[in-house]
Amino acid sequence: LDWMVSMNEKNLNGILADEMGLGKTLQSISLLAWLKQTKGFSGPFLVLAPKSTLANWQREFKHWAPCFDVMLFHGDKDQRQALIDERFVPGGFDVIVTSYEMVVREAGAFRKFAWRYLIVDEAHRMKNEESKLSQILRTFDTHSRLLITGTPLQNNLHELWALLNFLLPDVFTNSEDFDSWFDLKDKQVEQEVITQLHRVLKPFLLRRIKVDVESSIPPKTELIVYTQLAPMQREQYKNILKRDMDALYQSSGTALTANKSRLMNLVMQLRKCCNHP
Repeated sequence: LDWMVSMNEKNLNGILADEMGLGKTLQSISLLAWLKQTKGFSGPFLVLAPKSTLANWQREFKHWAPCFDVMLFHGDKDQRQALIDERFVPGGFDVIVTSYEMVVREAGAFRKFAWRYLIVDEAHRMKNEESKLSQILRTFDTHSRLLITGTPLQNNLHELWALLNFLLPDVFTNSEDFDSWFDLKDKQVEQEVITQLHRVLKPFLLRRIKVDVESSIPPKTELIVYTQLAPMQREQYKNILKRDMDALYQSSGTALTANKSRLMNLVMQLRKCCNHP
């Protein structure tokens, strides 16, 4: 959060590139909450994410920042039009959470707003600066931009340039110059080039891996709480046990493997009963 706040104070855009599992979603939400609590900015904020993660984003906002009025923008054409007609007005929302596909389809509606912050999750989707999504987002009126990705560099340095150019077009203007600066064809200067790349990226990209933050994470604790069976569960448990044990006794003369299979099935049924009647 301190890094993102610092970037905001300097009017710089950046890439949050922490390793998967370090809470990039929560960190991003905390930035928006900080903007509201300390700066008085209630939005509008736009969050783009894969369709499969939209519900999770909505839950995280509800859990960690209930102060925001979050609109999940998704659905068929009629549902989207209803949302546009009813809520796409100033003050109609604080945050919109939507997918890349929805932004492409309804670009005209999103262009009507001056977005205080644009957050793009899984931002490596924008590694091609000529893609339709990238071209559309470049036309949006945004005060600040934050890209979230666990893999900022996937195939080549040009893809990284595409992300940096989206964030800082006045700094990273020419892809050919960028590619030539960090040409790794000459193995003798490879380490020097990598060092130079780290130096260039440091102001705009934050990446930490789990090993870096393990010392600050409290150790995992496991608490086992034993509970009694509910009356209905207890009755079901006894019925299952009596029924299947009778069957086991009657088949005691059969092959050992058959009895073992029936016993395992009994254990599974009893386990289910303990989970839910």
